[in-house]
Amino acid sequence: MSKNLFIALEGIDGSGKSTQVRLLAEKLQLAGHKVYTTFEPTDGMVGSIIRNILKKNITADERTIAGLFLADRLDHLLNNETGLVKKMQDGFTIITDRYYFSSYAYHGTHMDMDWVIAANKMCATILKPDLNIFIDVPPETSMQRISKNRAGTELYETLANLEKVRAKYMEAFEKLKNEEQIFIIDGNRGVEEIGEDIWSRVAGV
Repeated sequence: MSKNLFIALEGIDGSGKSTQVRLLAEKLQLAGHKVYTTFEPTDGMVGSIIRNILKKNITADERTIAGLFLADRLDHLLNNETGLVKKMQDGFTIITDRYYFSSYAYHGTHMDMDWVIAANKMCATILKPDLNIFIDVPPETSMQRISKNRAGTELYETLANLEKVRAKYMEAFEKLKNEEQIFIIDGNRGVEEIGEDIWSRVAGV
């Protein structure tokens, strides 16, 4: 791992991504990397609109939501001060909690996935992950975790929807298996065990 890396963690809601981002960042820092962790939707201007939609404070058509995610992602990449392209140029290893596979799965549940992939093609051209890590948990487990840890649920957090989203993730991985580096890991285990498996795979990039 002599170069700085770009790693995307993916999964349905409640899969444990945020915890694994933190653990991986700690391991990479110990290995000598300058690490920048981030997430989508961002906390920028467009991201704040998305978060209000997810919290059901405002409503929007699914096509509008997909377009907002794309706009937020492009700013995430290209912002002059905080953009991921600049962070990579500055020598950071980046770990993001969600990237374009989240759009393929979540928006692809409600519209043509091929359109979503085509719309995000510019993002893949600008910055493609060295590794996409999918933490796979049963939707039932996901909903149990969400119910336990949060006061309410967000827009897409229903068992029926998350079952469809998980299936769409797998469909997207199959579609892009020759273009993307994808690592699917069993997330229905202990946090440390999952973390060790992720580290073993990242160390081989």
